[in-house]
Parts: sequence; structure tokens; C-alpha cells
Amino acid sequence: MAASPNNKKVAVTAGLRGASWQPERMAKPFSSTPCPLVTQDGQGALGVLFSRGGERKVVFIMHPRELVVTHYLVPEVLDAGWACWVQGARSVGNDLRLEHEFALYDVAAGMRRLREMGFETIVLLGNSGGAGLFTYYNQQSLCAPERRIAKTPAGRATKFETADFPVVDGIALVSPHPGQGILLMNALDPSVIDEADPFSVDSALDPFSESNGFRLPPESSRYGADFIERYRVAQRERVARIDAHARHLVERRQAARERLKSGGSRDDKALASHGPIFQVWRTDADLRCWDTSLDPSDRYVGSLWGSDPFISNLGSVGFGRIVTPESWLSTWSGLSSNASLAKCASSIEQPALLIEYTGDNCVFPADADAIFDTISTSRKERYRVRGNHHGQALDEGEISGQLVAGEHLGRWLQDHF
Repeated sequence: MAASPNNKKVAVTAGLRGASWQPERMAKPFSSTPCPLVTQDGQGALGVLFSRGGERKVVFIMHPRELVVTHYLVPEVLDAGWACWVQGARSVGNDLRLEHEFALYDVAAGMRRLREMGFETIVLLGNSGGAGLFTYYNQQSLCAPERRIAKTPAGRATKFETADFPVVDGIALVSPHPGQGILLMNALDPSVIDEADPFSVDSALDPFSESNGFRLPPESSRYGADFIERYRVAQRERVARIDAHARHLVERRQAARERLKSGGSRDDKALASHGPIFQVWRTDADLRCWDTSLDPSDRYVGSLWGSDPFISNLGSVGFGRIVTPESWLSTWSGLSSNASLAKCASSIEQPALLIEYTGDNCVFPADADAIFDTISTSRKERYRVRGNHHGQALDEGEISGQLVAGEHLGRWLQDHF
């Protein structure tokens, strides 16, 4: 795909509202039933079942950080004759402590409830960050219990060997990014010199310096090959430094807990009890967002957060802005997280669907290529739909990509199940 001519338009923030259905698309009668859940490890979550009555097949939509009850694909799922279950994780609305290992217990709680309700066919629909969650769940559910991941990246026991992870019948991935950790690593600003100083900058790596090729939107930046190579190496190095910091905090607390077993001191008690939190600044600097000649597509200049990189890179809202050591390592580290499509998509042996949007500022063509190639099943289909990350029209007067994606989804559900 060629980039939009001169890119005189800028990306519009694809906020949570963009993921919601239009009211007129739910004109036919339906019921919505909230269902409180208790997970196998004793935590609470909430699911909502949308139904027109009598269905024995259900699509399960979930995101690890958001409760998208009015997800835009619910109408198409119902129109296909299926029920739709939309669920939140235990940490919905507050991902400060989100560890994907324990979010799998939330998925499993929803799976068990749906089986108890009598649903014979369950298809997971992983949208955006839901893709990493669901492919990780699928990988672990298909593993023999003794071969499942035993510890979180921070070293905490997962107890997956005794977990009840019901197996699903199919997986649909819609605008799936490669995983929260890879997403963040690709967007991390590596010019940060001091993690305690959000304004510290190594000018040789500054992605928003004109001397390195940056141009203010709506103009597209133009970064040189040498800069891009150094930048990507430096991004991995910054992730590795934050990983090391997170592990140091975990190990310091664990050492204090060990000392307490043989007496210890008041300082040991304080360290053993402390739950550290730290900030990660400047997490909206994926060069592909600002230079649309890189991995070209129909997208406009800008990121998922909008077209002003100074606001999104330094503002209070952004991916992984406030974390614990455990949530950083499990969710946001592109080097340590287990919840990535590169690690998990090869385990998909059920029928699979991939829908990508051609103007996405979060999932780029090469990402979608890699994800589709990694899916191991031969029963897989792929569709490219014009739209932004949530399928909204790129230009006025265009048909919504959400509707086109819904048509593909409905047809796939009917053809394969």
C-alpha cells in the first residue's frame, strides 16, 4: 500500500469511544445479562452476555485493561446468530498491577461460566491488546499442565499446573498488535538519558528533532536508515535497563523476606512489605507513526494517541506510564512478557481469522504479516479493511471499516462453525 499523498491529514485519537457500536446497529431486540465471576485464584471479574435467545454458540470478547461492553462487533455477532460475551479483567480501568499470567485466570472464569450456560462452541475474539491475552491463554490451555509456564517474569508462581483452562473452538484476531510489550518497545523513546527525568534527552537519538528527520504533522518525517538502526537498538537497550531495574526491586524485596525468616530487622520488614511503583515516560515514539514511508499503508501521520507527539510522549496518559516491577515485566516489557503473538500464535491449531485495518497507527502491515505467518493452523483466513485502529472511516463519506469487518466476521463464523 502506498502512503497517503503528502499526508496532509493527521491521525485522530482512536479513543475508547471509537470501539463502541452505533446505537442504530442494535435496533433489533436483545438481552444483556451481567454475570459476576469468581476466578480460580479467588479474584472477581465481570462478564456481560448479549443474546437474542436460544444460541448455543458464543463469541468471547475481552481486553486485559478495558471493559468494552459496547464493542462495535457485538451487533454483527448477534446478527450471525451467535451470542456475545464481553468480559473485563480483574484490573479493568487500572492496569497498574496487571500481570498477564493472572489475567489468564480471568479468561478461564469466563470460559467455565459459558460452558456452564450450555454453550457448545466458544470463539475468542482478541481485539488489539486482547489478541496477546487470548493467544497466551490458548497456548497455555493446550499445554499439558506440567509443561505450562511455572513462574511469572518476576518469579511469582503461576500455579498453572493446577489451573482449569477450558480449550476454545476458534480464535479471531481484529487489529491485533504484537503484544503489549512489543507494542511499547516499538514506541519507546530511547533518547531518555535519565529515567527519573522525563526531559532528559540524548540529541543523537531524539526522534522529534529536525536534525534527525522529524517534521511537524501533518508533514511526514523522514528518518535516515542509520538513525533508524541506531534507534531500534537503543529501544531494546532501554527496555533491558528498565527490566534490570524492575528485577532489582523484586530481588531486593525477596531478599528482605528471606532475612525475616531468620529474624531480620525493622528495615527488612519495611522492604519486605514495600510494593514499589515507578513511572515510564516517553512511550509514544514509534518512528512509523511519524514517518509514513516506513512500512507504508493508508494511515495518516500520528499515533494511536493523536498527532502531537509532544503531548502524547510527555503527557499523563500513555501506555505503561505507571507500573509495578511485576506488571512491567509481565505486560509492558518487550523482552520479558510472555503475552506476545510471536511467542503464542504458533500454538493456534483451531480455525483462525485475522482482520487488519489498512490505516491503523498501532498495527502496521509488517506486524500483521508476521502474525499471520506465525499462526500455525492451515485453517486460517485474513482480510484487509480500510479504517483506523478501531475500524473508523479514514475519510468523510467512506463506509465504516467496522461494518466491513463485521461482515467478514459473521461470514467466517457461519462458514467454519
